[in-house]
Amino acid sequence: MTDGAASSLPAPPRRWELLAYAFVRGFVHLTCKLLWRIEVVHPERVPATGACVLAPSHRSYLDTPFLACVTRRRIRFMGKAELWKYGWSAKFLSALGGFPVDRSGADRAALRAAQAALEGGEPLGMFPEGTRRNGPVIEELHHGVAFLAARLGVPVVPVGIGGSETILARDRKMPRLNRVVVIVGEPIQPPVRPPGASVRRGDVAALTEQLRAAVQKLFDEAEAAASSRAT
Repeated sequence: MTDGAASSLPAPPRRWELLAYAFVRGFVHLTCKLLWRIEVVHPERVPATGACVLAPSHRSYLDTPFLACVTRRRIRFMGKAELWKYGWSAKFLSALGGFPVDRSGADRAALRAAQAALEGGEPLGMFPEGTRRNGPVIEELHHGVAFLAARLGVPVVPVGIGGSETILARDRKMPRLNRVVVIVGEPIQPPVRPPGASVRRGDVAALTEQLRAAVQKLFDEAEAAASSRAT
């Protein structure tokens, strides 16, 4: 990652950026409706204002646009740093709320950017599994989601995305037309932390496990719903 990409923190969105995001998000939502008949269950569970972390299951490259369908609010996303190496793509992705992360190791700049987005009162989309996984089991999660939530005192919203693995899994090059169901769970509140106190590892571990269980339940329900609606 270049120093410029790594050091830039999210700034409050400008009007044209919000308009650009609304336009692209509307196009994405329409495409998901037409091609995959996407159904979002309980979108009202996404907070209408204030910061939160949206934490979905991850089985496909298309999970990011599917997640964007759960709310009209601009969601900040982490994206792999390679997407920012061209000037035009860097400006476009940044305008849409994205910021780069170096996945080769611990990226403190990306963590600072994520924290800045949450401190600005925006929703942040993070895949707690870290990368695309296969199969029905939500395995051990990374602690980043729980750490940020605990550190900043913001809720985590678990999300299950069903049907996406059969559309565009790791071994597929072209997407398949299939039904997608996205179920939004009840927000999980982080443990209360006294002012000035450090985040305890035990609290992060407990919140991570609570999140894993919630995402697993929602993922199971979304997968079953997507399968039943496909028939």
